[in-house]
Amino acid sequence: MKIAVLASGRGSNLQALIDEWLEGSLPVEFMGVGSDQIKAQALLRAEKVGIPTRAFPRENYPDKQAQEDDILNWLEELGVELLVLAGYMRILSPYFIRRAECLIVNIHPSLLPAFPGLNAQRQALEYGVKVSGCTVHFVDEGMDTGPIIMQEAVPVYEEDTVETLSQRILQVEHKIYPEAIRLIALGKVECQGRKVTIKRHS
Repeated sequence: MKIAVLASGRGSNLQALIDEWLEGSLPVEFMGVGSDQIKAQALLRAEKVGIPTRAFPRENYPDKQAQEDDILNWLEELGVELLVLAGYMRILSPYFIRRAECLIVNIHPSLLPAFPGLNAQRQALEYGVKVSGCTVHFVDEGMDTGPIIMQEAVPVYEEDTVETLSQRILQVEHKIYPEAIRLIALGKVECQGRKVTIKRHS
């Protein structure tokens, strides 16, 4: 399956995907890694293993739609079948979602539908939950509202800070994101309405 990744920062989830890919356990072809930040570490991680990269800095475009059009054209030129958001800090517009000719997936550091949007770990701590986690989901036009593919819980401890909880969730993200993408690439993920079914034994 031909995939592309959009990332804004360090790219640690991208690295988890690259590691699985290099080991031969992720049946995908990395067509490109893009970022809205010219100096994103994610771009360096991709270049290191020979994956083509592109930067789409917002300041280079007259408006958001022009930036999104450029990204859409890039995906189309590469023949991308699955767009993976890995710490991409810009919200894709409904215009983008409707025009994209590929599936789009994201990972979010909470057990959706709890704590959507930014600072999910801080939201969880302020709310006082005892369990948080992360969610891999398809992207739709809402904020973290797309059909849920996979989730894993992470305990919240009384002494947790945003940093310690974020780190514990991130370790789980690095495990379930490659697994979800592997299942999608193998054709084992079916989505009907909001319900996602994973066929593990076929």
